[in-house]
Amino acid sequence: MKLNRRQFLGASLASAVLAWLPFSSCKKKSRKADYSDLDAELSKPVFKREIFPDPVIIESVELLKYKDNYICRVRSTDGAEGISVSNNSRMGFLYPIQVKNVNPFFIGKDARDLDSLIRGVYLDNSNYKYQSYALWIPVATAEFAILDMMGRLANKPMGELFGDIHHRQVAVYRANNNRGKTAEESIRNIQKVVAESGSNALKFKVGGRMRRNQEDPPGRTEKLIPLVRKTFGYDMTIYADSNGSYTLDEAIRIGRILEEYKIDFYEEPVPFDWYEETRQVADALSISVAGGEQEPSLHNFRWLIGNDALQIVQPDMFYFGGMIRSTKVARMAAVRGKPCIPHISGGGLGYIYMLHFVSTLPNAGPYHEFKGYSDVPFECPTSSVKVENGVITVPSGPGLGLHIDPDFIEKAEVVTG
Repeated sequence: MKLNRRQFLGASLASAVLAWLPFSSCKKKSRKADYSDLDAELSKPVFKREIFPDPVIIESVELLKYKDNYICRVRSTDGAEGISVSNNSRMGFLYPIQVKNVNPFFIGKDARDLDSLIRGVYLDNSNYKYQSYALWIPVATAEFAILDMMGRLANKPMGELFGDIHHRQVAVYRANNNRGKTAEESIRNIQKVVAESGSNALKFKVGGRMRRNQEDPPGRTEKLIPLVRKTFGYDMTIYADSNGSYTLDEAIRIGRILEEYKIDFYEEPVPFDWYEETRQVADALSISVAGGEQEPSLHNFRWLIGNDALQIVQPDMFYFGGMIRSTKVARMAAVRGKPCIPHISGGGLGYIYMLHFVSTLPNAGPYHEFKGYSDVPFECPTSSVKVENGVITVPSGPGLGLHIDPDFIEKAEVVTG
């Protein structure tokens, strides 16, 4: 069985997912993939243009900066406004692409055409040459601001602009990066984070992140896997993230140890662009293989899903270019009975974008990644936006659902590139 059903049966939020998903009962051995169902999903529009009877012409797209925060502000010719906060850890390197390549493309365009605009900015001035997060983080930054503006115009949360709302709350897990520490030190740190979140799930790191079987300290992973399960017991959902640490044979060997201790998924067992090897790991193991954090290509996701190389898809909200493209990945996964557990990055308001995206997914996994709170000052009338007993309530107000402190934005300066 490709999916670990215990993982989903153990979580109350996942029960509706299980009733809906047509999980496969066996692995597919044929190597002649049929993509017709996936292509049908890719051809469907995502943004609900029909909500807006009149054009919404984008007058300006600005990138602002205050301290370490990069803020995108979009305004329409009719005075509507939307705000996003970018992937702050990367935008310091990427702001010239945001300002020179991405923002100008949207000016003068009808925001109702968001699906085609996301395709268009990829082609404009050969932007496709920057594919990966160099292009897609700026595109996501602009898209999030546009969705915030359009949600405010329609008086709807941004999730309702590209999907139906399936989840008003999202259960979360915390990832723990304790590489460089002993197994015993790692466990103490993991215990602390789990206690703070109150979550019934966690993710820990194995291997040495793209180090081809080397790790620090040596032997840490083989000690840590049984120790994590012993410490937290079999009622805890536990995910393992390799970050592409292993060659094929070693990935399979470590995967069998993870299976022995009933770990719930195995993320990026080999380097993220080793597509054939990812499929070979999945074929060799019964544990669900997860991946997609680093993937920039819709076509490659199509291959990974169509060839059953991934059993769980993890597009990153920023690295993959926003909600429109990520929704297409989630839809392809859904028709093959695979859950979507998006990756989030960049601090800022990344976890808020994750909440809105997950709220629309009929094939959402039971737990989703949370990396901590933002230092952006805001109010949210419809949610505390805090982890409470392992769960966060999705904001239901217009657009992003937040009121970012206007004084904070007023202090920001326009980035000119």
